[in-house]
Amino acid sequence: MSRILLGLATYAIVAVVLLLPPTLVFVEALRQGLPTALATLSDPDARAAIRLTLEMTALSVVVNTAFGILAAWALAKFSFPGRGVLLVLIELPLSVSPVVAGLVWLLLFGSQGWWGEALARHGITIAFATPGILLATIFVTFPYVARTLLPLMQRQGRDAEEAALLLGAGFWQILWRVTLPGARWALLSGILLTTARAMGEFGAVSVISGHIPGLTETMPLHIETLYNGYQTIAAFAMAALLALMAMTTVALRSILERLADKAGTNKAGDWA
Repeated sequence: MSRILLGLATYAIVAVVLLLPPTLVFVEALRQGLPTALATLSDPDARAAIRLTLEMTALSVVVNTAFGILAAWALAKFSFPGRGVLLVLIELPLSVSPVVAGLVWLLLFGSQGWWGEALARHGITIAFATPGILLATIFVTFPYVARTLLPLMQRQGRDAEEAALLLGAGFWQILWRVTLPGARWALLSGILLTTARAMGEFGAVSVISGHIPGLTETMPLHIETLYNGYQTIAAFAMAALLALMAMTTVALRSILERLADKAGTNKAGDWA
């Protein structure tokens, strides 16, 4: 009996905390019908926000995937001075508030910042422009690929790499032909985590972007602008689209984990 009650309580909490909010978002978005919701998404500022979100997400995924692969490989396979420091730095974005990160970027690259004025003299604008948004997005998504790959690479050991080295393989050959094929599911899982996190980032981007409609507003920022402007249907329509994109990403990651389980290897790291 106690197990049944515990199970029912668990499902009730999940339903209220996890299922109810997105359900209400979709209900509100469709309150005046699907055509109305779609019409709000065709607004030029809405299209610009969607495009900017996708661009910043794609670029941050590319940067953090490249770094994450190299960092995880170095941490898992080699011992070197500063290894512990590097691991702490990789995890730093998980403990620092995104708003604080945005303020730091603004302090560095704002018009009155340490480097902002010097960069402006050369026609380079970081704050209140897309480069600042990209930096903020890269920062908040920095750990995901590296920390998803790291546990798996540590479990792989070094025997295969050492054998390849003895056979004359070079640095890149070992990485691409020996290490990564055995970690492909973890890599894809980390990429999907990075994608989901990047699409939904609000705090750091809000500080560094300047909230310029049609130029520096990502989807989360545009939702806030619409809601504060009492454009409720438009705000919930954009929120529903963002939620749908995030849920699709999470569902793909779940599918990848099941495929990895069936394969018996290549499972994503426990941290993920």
